[in-house]
Amino acid sequence: MSKPPLGSANTEYSIDVNSFRDGKLSIEQQIEIYVHDLFNVQDNKDISLDEVLAGIRYVLDFRIKGGRQDHLEPELMKRLCEGLLLCTGITNGHFLRKTTTEDADTAFFLFGEFLEEVEEFRVAVGEKPAFDLQQSLKIHHRCQPSSTNEQKQAAIGMIHLLTTLFPQFHDWRDLVKEREQGDMEVLLSSELAKDIEKKEVAKMPQSSAPLLPPPSLYFDKSVKKLLKMFPNTDPDKGLPSDVVPLLREQFGQNKLPEPPKPSALKMIWTQLTDFMVIILIIACIVEAAEQEFNSMAVLLVVIVLNTVIGFTQEWKASKTLEALMHLSTPQATVIRDGVQQTFSAADVVPGDLVVLDEGEGIPADLRLIEVSQFEAEESILTGESVPVAKTTDAIKAKVRKIPLGDCKGNAFMSTVVAKGRAKGIAVRTGEQTEIGKISSAINASSKTKVKTPIQRKLSRLGKYLVLIAIVLCVLVVVIGIAWKKEARAMVNVGLSLAVSVIPEGLVAVTTVTMALGVRRMAASQCVVRTLPAVETLGSVTVVCSDKTGTLTEGKMRTTQLWTSDNSLYNFTNGASLDPKEGSISVEPSELRKRMIHIHRSTKEEIERTPTPTTAADYAAMKPHVIPRNDDNHIKANSNMLYSILVASLCNNSSIRQSEENNEWISVGDPTEVALLAAANQAGLNREYLLETLGLKKIFERAFDSERKLMSSVYTLKGQEDGEFVLCKGAPEELLSNCSHYAVASADNKSMNQEFLTENITTSPVDDVFATHVSDENSAMAQKGLRVLGFAIKKVRSTGKTSPEDEPAWKEDNLVFLGLVGLIDPPKKGVSDSVAICQKAGVDVIMITGDHVETATAIATQLGIIRPNVPGMSRAILGRELDLLSDDAIVELNPFPNVFARVSPDNKLKIVTALQKRGELVAMTGDGVNDAPAIKQADVGVAMGMAGTEITKQAADIVLVNDNFSTIVAAVEEGRHVFDNILKFIVYLLSCNGAEIFLMLICTAADIETPLTVMMILWANIIADIPPAMALGVEPQEVGLMSRPPRNPKAGVLNRVTWSVIGLQALLMAALTIAAYTIAIYVEHYPVADARSLAFACLTTIQLLHGLLSRTISRSVFETGIFGNKWMIGALVLSYGFMLMGIYCPGLNDWLELTPVSGWSWIKIVVCAVVHAICVETGKLLLRYFGGSI
Repeated sequence: MSKPPLGSANTEYSIDVNSFRDGKLSIEQQIEIYVHDLFNVQDNKDISLDEVLAGIRYVLDFRIKGGRQDHLEPELMKRLCEGLLLCTGITNGHFLRKTTTEDADTAFFLFGEFLEEVEEFRVAVGEKPAFDLQQSLKIHHRCQPSSTNEQKQAAIGMIHLLTTLFPQFHDWRDLVKEREQGDMEVLLSSELAKDIEKKEVAKMPQSSAPLLPPPSLYFDKSVKKLLKMFPNTDPDKGLPSDVVPLLREQFGQNKLPEPPKPSALKMIWTQLTDFMVIILIIACIVEAAEQEFNSMAVLLVVIVLNTVIGFTQEWKASKTLEALMHLSTPQATVIRDGVQQTFSAADVVPGDLVVLDEGEGIPADLRLIEVSQFEAEESILTGESVPVAKTTDAIKAKVRKIPLGDCKGNAFMSTVVAKGRAKGIAVRTGEQTEIGKISSAINASSKTKVKTPIQRKLSRLGKYLVLIAIVLCVLVVVIGIAWKKEARAMVNVGLSLAVSVIPEGLVAVTTVTMALGVRRMAASQCVVRTLPAVETLGSVTVVCSDKTGTLTEGKMRTTQLWTSDNSLYNFTNGASLDPKEGSISVEPSELRKRMIHIHRSTKEEIERTPTPTTAADYAAMKPHVIPRNDDNHIKANSNMLYSILVASLCNNSSIRQSEENNEWISVGDPTEVALLAAANQAGLNREYLLETLGLKKIFERAFDSERKLMSSVYTLKGQEDGEFVLCKGAPEELLSNCSHYAVASADNKSMNQEFLTENITTSPVDDVFATHVSDENSAMAQKGLRVLGFAIKKVRSTGKTSPEDEPAWKEDNLVFLGLVGLIDPPKKGVSDSVAICQKAGVDVIMITGDHVETATAIATQLGIIRPNVPGMSRAILGRELDLLSDDAIVELNPFPNVFARVSPDNKLKIVTALQKRGELVAMTGDGVNDAPAIKQADVGVAMGMAGTEITKQAADIVLVNDNFSTIVAAVEEGRHVFDNILKFIVYLLSCNGAEIFLMLICTAADIETPLTVMMILWANIIADIPPAMALGVEPQEVGLMSRPPRNPKAGVLNRVTWSVIGLQALLMAALTIAAYTIAIYVEHYPVADARSLAFACLTTIQLLHGLLSRTISRSVFETGIFGNKWMIGALVLSYGFMLMGIYCPGLNDWLELTPVSGWSWIKIVVCAVVHAICVETGKLLLRYFGGSI
């Protein structure tokens, strides 16, 4: 049962609540639970909204009231405020009669009482715009004559609270819907209101801190109201200087947060302190100390190359934020103490009166109070290159934030004055400005930006290799000393083993492989800005995608028209603007009356629907295409013709055919373009209606988000004493302004002057018809359609007043015509791409600013939502997301597939939560406000066509064609890149591992070491880098997108790949040892000749192994020996260098090699054949036992 409202009599409790005092943390914990329940209550069968609100009531009454706890955690209070506001506006009933539910009233009372009791709750409410409170509190539903006495008391109490405690809410009319203000005015002057004021109810303690207007754009405030909110600001003299220090102390300096500056020395130091590089440097120092300058020179070249490559990549990446460094404006022209002065923009404070002139930069976010032909260039924020004309008018909006391009009364920091002059009050400065918020978010994400998966994995692999190198050095020295060998010689051997461990070409080959992947992706309309992002794409487990323009065409089209006679018209022209393409088909009302799937909500509607008494001629009633005459015009019933008339003329867009290329070009709002295209398809284009029939526009009442309607008034030539009022808008608002609905003509007619002079046959709107309209509206919305209503009336004006005040032209007593459904259709191929992603184990999440019904319908069409699959049918609002703490978002189970009506902050929260869940996230976006989330994501994806420049700079990847299918292709290419990286890592480590086993076994067996340090370095350079680079361009294997994504926490190598590396390395070492020991102990080769044989044998096997490594588990004979021409070229090149090192005079001396005999080459070929047979057998066993790589 609802708690008595604000202003009711005191309630007596049966226990003495003053006998105990509860702890603050305990109270906060309880409220946190209830706030979470407020969010989950619709999906939670174990708890009802009434129980949640009763729990909050208990905490308030017994643990907070009476001053027990007047301060609670601010963020918690913000979420509680949002949670209660979600509930205060719950209503039931139909379009014409709505009332608040009992739960909504309980939430309303709780909202007011928390407002009285908790300081931080008051702060949270004070930060909300008046229009938000109007839409959420729905005070207008509680002040009507039919409202209960409790509801009226609550409405009076809430108005009293908000208007007396917050200067920005001083005008109660801002808090009540315009149409209901008359009822509220009557209520406020009633005896009930006077009694409440006498009892001094709804009073709350005043905050000790000065109440300064919170940073906001105040686009919904008139200049007069704005000046009342800034009482210290005079519209002519500006701020007095004595209040500036207080404001600066409160809001800080007007500076953008500077991004961290890149340090070249720090980057070089980072490269040189890499574990693998440190080992090479140590080896280089030791070689120099022992005067082995040849070996030292080779090592130095390797170190320098690795450092240069790594530094170059990091330096390029550090430039991502550099554009923001140049966005702040250094000077500002401000009026203070009545004097116009110019000083540093950093000294501007909220409340300053700023003067703007042509060509100047704007120093802060301003609310304009005077303009003179003023236009601002805002492309940095909106992506629109056309300057925006500004006004001082207030903008009424249903949401807290409207698109920046729609903020006609604001000017934004770091944008530029393109034309004219203006004066404005600074309402946001520094980090609170639009550009400041973006800068702060990007800086924060850049500081916490983790390494990409390949960077983390290679770093971890490097540490393992360094550990192995240290262990081997120590082991070799200990073994050598045990064999009574010279310590200096053993140290050299240890160093040679350490050098063998480090794959010197790993960094270079990885970089080249990713660069080649970048080139391949560019051919698929995908531009990669950071190399590691190529591989990271292959690791992603979640793709968060915007809807409009990425998953859908980004173009609205008319798809259905339902008229009040219950006929349904379907338009099949797709997104084409050509009026001759496509067709219009109709499901007649007689057929729809007999359709059992047509939903009828009420018994009255069912009884009203006539039961056919004769056999139906279904052939005549079946859906059919409406034919066109020679002039491309259609004949249809009156309701259809009037609806097309509204679509064409209550419309400011235009469509024309280009004379240059005959393409159809549209100008105007996308929704109006779609309506005009539908009218053109019916042959009733605007030129025909205006020029041929003689209709003439004489007045227009523009659309605004408060009325949700647009109307145009037309006269007909020869009938100047009568007018047509054509109206379109939100179905709920439109129907509430209609007194009748149109009854269709019995026969089909043509649109001509005779038709327009006929009277419209009507019937009164009643509850049954209103319910029918509501059902059809819901049916369209469930299909993802944006629904608008059409209405008309014929009137005769008085001509005694101005057009704005003409009573006959007002939007009332209209005749309802029907509903039109529009959609932004999914792009071709996107549903297939989503299916490919899901098959590959990659979840697709839709994040959109669109309505949840539309988003859910589109997501269902694309397969993102699957109602019959557990865990794949959840959609939530961004506003609901605001209720949850970061930890609660992480714990959502199942995690939603669709997020609708989201803000940029919501996107950042979603990405962060997914990362905390262990997911690798790819995030798409186009606007500058998307930049923080794109920067935070593991892979940020910007739109190339619709994306702003800052968004592209923050992204890792840019889609040239703005198509989701391109992302899927990029994911596939990312997997391809990692596949190739894995192949050459396995190849490099198996080759270097062979050198380790070779040296270690010979040392342990007291055999003369078969390779010198120079031989090892030369082998690593010629046998590692060219074949490894060839593996980097290996063609894609079959079934790449049928594999699940790799575990982000797993290393580059798993147990199977480590085993493959170890066994292959041991095999190569064993074959080389066999050839080497036979040469020394059986054939008695000199040590130098035996070493050359060992070098040639090992290098030949390694080069052959490069060919075998083109696939880790499949046979090379399946992929084709010549399938990778780059590999053939690399083998020829490397083999040529090997032969040069053996036979070229001078070079072989430097490398400590001698010529190899023909008999030795026969033994080398035998070893190579044995190796190939063993490796292919191992692959066969790997496939047989299903080893996962």
